[in-house]
Amino acid sequence: MRAVDLLSQVREKSINNITIELVEGGENYPDCVEQLEKFFELLHDSVYSKDPEIMIPFIDEWLGGEIAGGRSSLLEVTDLILQQTYIVAAEDLSSDGSRELFGNLLPIFLFANQYIHAREIDKSVSQFAQEFSHEKSSLERLDQSKSDFISIAAHELKTPLTLMEGYSAMLREIIEQKKIFDEHIFSLLDGMDSGSRRLREIISDMIDVSLIDNNMLSLNLQPTWIYKILDRINQEVEDALDLRQLSITINRFPGDDIMYFYDGERLYQAIYNVITNAIKYTPDGGKIGVEGRSLKGIVEIVIIDNGIGIDYVDQVKIFDKLQPIGDAAYHSSGKLKYKGGGPGLGLPIAKGIIEAHGGRIWVESDGYDEIACPGSTFHILLPVRTEPLDKNAANLFGPLYIQKTGRET
Repeated sequence: MRAVDLLSQVREKSINNITIELVEGGENYPDCVEQLEKFFELLHDSVYSKDPEIMIPFIDEWLGGEIAGGRSSLLEVTDLILQQTYIVAAEDLSSDGSRELFGNLLPIFLFANQYIHAREIDKSVSQFAQEFSHEKSSLERLDQSKSDFISIAAHELKTPLTLMEGYSAMLREIIEQKKIFDEHIFSLLDGMDSGSRRLREIISDMIDVSLIDNNMLSLNLQPTWIYKILDRINQEVEDALDLRQLSITINRFPGDDIMYFYDGERLYQAIYNVITNAIKYTPDGGKIGVEGRSLKGIVEIVIIDNGIGIDYVDQVKIFDKLQPIGDAAYHSSGKLKYKGGGPGLGLPIAKGIIEAHGGRIWVESDGYDEIACPGSTFHILLPVRTEPLDKNAANLFGPLYIQKTGRET
């Protein structure tokens, strides 16, 4: 076969030229020559049989080896082989011979390059998957370490805190018994009590996060009215609003007076956390609004503020535990101080409670800007639950449910 003879004529010189290129790239000379000899032998067989798949076992071996001369892909090596073979053929063969040879070589190299490309993509994907799996495992271990630390720290802090509270109460009692009416002393005791209460709140939040992380947050579903929760929160934050000259407007909406079965205390905690977050990041004199609507099977509660907003990259991050946003220099024990910061547990707890109810929470904001104050809008979706879920609750609350709805459970 003429093409086989033509390949034999250019083989030795082509191998020599290719070897020079690869050795300059850092390839070992003896190994390089040996590998190229094998390549051209198989290339010879492929031309003779017109079967490019003969090259596959050797390509697989090459892909698993190191012959590349500093090149990042084996495709660069096969392109180099084809290029140098073409140069030699153009120099040593007639025009007709060169065209005939390459008419037989090109389909083989095309097949080889397609095969190499596919295999290298598979290899890259496999490596990426392994790296991703490794990083995912590392992040999971880190997250578990966070959860373990939170759980252990919370329980370890409870004992000394209880002692502090007990000694503070005893000291107050002794002072009162001895009729020492010193306003300065009582002021100091009030400060100790206030700090203890704040620390207990933080410990309680840490325990809640630990429960949420371990899917151990249990809900006590009882008759709940959303407007009562919102009124209670309004009363709770009234003093802070006056101090900061903020205004809050809670708009009643159809369905807020319907008796739903939620964990009222937990739902109060979740909505309170979102509203106090709005207070904390709204400048003095700003406004906060709460509104909602009842959809088919869903109740939506929306908290809107005209505060400093949230950067796009932080709008998911704020729901992750121990991810406080903002400058740590502003962190303080004041829960409602402007940009007061904190341990970064309030919104993750709100998310955990709402999701435990089968709902969702997310935030929308046009970004962070302390001058323009684009504000933030938090959406809370809760599934409508108008009937007790278990038999005991139905027996306990059935009469109240019938009274409110006129239907039996």
